[in-house]
Amino acid sequence: MNNIAIILPAFDEEFTIKETILGFYNELPTANIVVIDNNSKDNTSLIVQNVFKEFNINGTLLFESKQGKGNAIRYAFHKIDADIYIMADADMTYPASEIHKLIEPVLNEDVDMVIGDRISEGIYKKENKRPMHTFGNKLVQKLVNKLFDSNISDIMSGYRVFSKKFVKNYPILVEGFELETDMTLHALDKKFKIKEIAINYKDRPEGSFSKLSTVDDGIKVLLTIFKIFRYYKPFLFFTLVSLLFAIFSLISAIPVFSDWILHKYIYHVPLAILATGLGLISIMLFLVGIILDAIAYQNKLEFEQRLL
Repeated sequence: MNNIAIILPAFDEEFTIKETILGFYNELPTANIVVIDNNSKDNTSLIVQNVFKEFNINGTLLFESKQGKGNAIRYAFHKIDADIYIMADADMTYPASEIHKLIEPVLNEDVDMVIGDRISEGIYKKENKRPMHTFGNKLVQKLVNKLFDSNISDIMSGYRVFSKKFVKNYPILVEGFELETDMTLHALDKKFKIKEIAINYKDRPEGSFSKLSTVDDGIKVLLTIFKIFRYYKPFLFFTLVSLLFAIFSLISAIPVFSDWILHKYIYHVPLAILATGLGLISIMLFLVGIILDAIAYQNKLEFEQRLL
């Protein structure tokens, strides 16, 4: 019998936490339901304790003072030992009834991460009331799939099942809601086996409020795109930046070349100095890209050796 842990990060979820717990308990009564109270100011923790006691549920209540979903999940992964880990939100958006088909590939197909796909069947677009979040999802999805030659439909889904191998070899370095993107990138970069399964999705029930901010999370999406390039594709990133400086250098040098061709003398001395500086920066950035690409390759090699 596999030991299953259901991880539910919760921040002010008093309206939905009880039904979320009971939903998963009805589907997997022997699983360890782990709720991480992430600085809730309402009665979330009290409700969790009462539900565990009233229904005699094998549950664990953890507290994480560092704000952010990434911090909450990191703490749970460190504290909880299981064969299979399930991650879901505590807001009733992900139906517990879908969990069996998400677990099956981890149990029988040696899959390391199963993603509950809200996108491919159009369910998320219909239920989601925040169109900018849909746009952000698509933007990151297209970039990730292009860079990693993958075909992931729902990069930012919060409903996932993990093998123990993945959880114990995934260093969580992000703090907030960029966690799901980071998980996907780590799995793609380190060649873990990923599978997507279409699921139902419902927007939050009335009375429950999302903690997401369109502006703040839009900025995080842009930063995530920047980090994808910088951390996972350093050669491509620094080559592109190097090319940009090389173009600026050549543009700055046009009057200098013109002086020399026409007059055999350089009148635009400041531009000559600027063009030389930009050219040197371009060369250095290209060399930095080569060095970081070699380091990234070495890190992947060492990671594979640790897995073996």
